[in-house]
Amino acid sequence: MQDITLILLGAGSASRFKLAPKKQWLWSDDRPIWLKVADDFQSLYAFEETIIVSSKDDIQSMKNFATYTFVEGGDSRQASLKNALDQVTTPFVLVSDIARCCLDETMIQRILLAKKNRSCVVPTLPVVDTLYFEEAPLNRESAKIIQTPQLSCTQTLKEALSTDQEFTDDSSAIASQGGEIIFVEGSTKAHKLTTVEDLAKLPCLDAPSTQALTGFGIDIHAFEEGKAMMLCGVEIDSPFGFKAHSDGDVAIHALIDALLGAAGLGDIGEFYPDTSETYKGADSSLLLKDTITRLSNLGYSLGNVDLTIIAQTPKLLNYKKDMRFNLASLLHLPPYRVNIKATTAEKLGWIGRKEGVAVEAVATLYYYDWTQQ
Repeated sequence: MQDITLILLGAGSASRFKLAPKKQWLWSDDRPIWLKVADDFQSLYAFEETIIVSSKDDIQSMKNFATYTFVEGGDSRQASLKNALDQVTTPFVLVSDIARCCLDETMIQRILLAKKNRSCVVPTLPVVDTLYFEEAPLNRESAKIIQTPQLSCTQTLKEALSTDQEFTDDSSAIASQGGEIIFVEGSTKAHKLTTVEDLAKLPCLDAPSTQALTGFGIDIHAFEEGKAMMLCGVEIDSPFGFKAHSDGDVAIHALIDALLGAAGLGDIGEFYPDTSETYKGADSSLLLKDTITRLSNLGYSLGNVDLTIIAQTPKLLNYKKDMRFNLASLLHLPPYRVNIKATTAEKLGWIGRKEGVAVEAVATLYYYDWTQQ
């Protein structure tokens, strides 16, 4: 049994990072940064457990990628760390930020070798520039730049954080309780990703893979009299609509499934369940917008979509152009990358008997190319 648990913190808002994807969801080849960092740590030491702290929405997606332990973060770094520490049972804990995505194996080994009971091991860098505090210069030889990861005695860190006082890192919390702080040589490789400009300082990150990701979706709804019929966000002149928990836009539902499928994120019911009052009578166009925002946050770019609507009734020829252009607007795509096809069931089966409509959708995603920024 190993004696160290790894905690990776990534629940912050990243307000200074000005790209569409969250920084932990930038892709290095075919892995998001958060997964690359976790895997890289795991290759250096057999941790008893790896705990990844993130937002509730991100965790829902992260669970599709790996079997690490996921913990929902709090309103601050300290609150997030305390949430994770509640799950730790090993004598020692190594805490790092996902944003420090380039690991230096020799620095990690220095940290691990220096561990002692009741202490905190901290990697540091010397200050090379002149320092002023307010109007007075400081002796830079007495100053240190503190980095992560930091290795702490678990019980010592838990006790140090059992206070309302806020600390910016683990070592300052432990130092406030008189704990021993052990300094080891840090590494310039452990640069923190804070702004877009920092990407140029992180040589461990590869350009995103150019692989296309394809998803398929299908949805079926029966007719319901006295309800407006919506297809691709366009109202169709019909005496009946679709029997559904939401507005029943069967085309958008199939498209959402295709988009989620391309990203490996499951299906529409996992994000917009028909058992929730939140989505009762919901406008499916808003669900599609939310899905596109989610995919953008997770580092995906949309390529194209193709839908086939199978309906004996109503006739849809005169609506296809409006459907194309409306979906293009919702998806932020040029209309030529949105294709709508309509066909009948040749009077066969339940569709041929005019009992409902089925839609099949295909969508293509790509990894967001942050190297072009």
